[in-house]
Amino acid sequence: MSLEAYFLYFCVNFIEKIMRKVLALAFIGSLFVVNCSKKPENNLQDSNTMLEEPEATTVVDSTAKKVTPDASTTPAPATPEAAKTDSAAAKK
Repeated sequence: MSLEAYFLYFCVNFIEKIMRKVLALAFIGSLFVVNCSKKPENNLQDSNTMLEEPEATTVVDSTAKKVTPDASTTPAPATPEAAKTDSAAAKK
């Protein structure tokens, strides 16, 4: 082979190697750009405010029988002993 053939072979191989590297860098760069452009919505995680409690729903059993308490079973309201006497009068 002549010198021109070696030179052409070298140039073609050199260009192929450079193009492979350029394509690999472009592919990796595009993956990086796609991953960085996806911003998940973290509205709840970023906020520093407390959320309101949801209203508690009460479940009512429509098949249950309504029971009225008897007067004999209802306890009388108890008044504490401290409320009956005056603490200042007790110290005298």
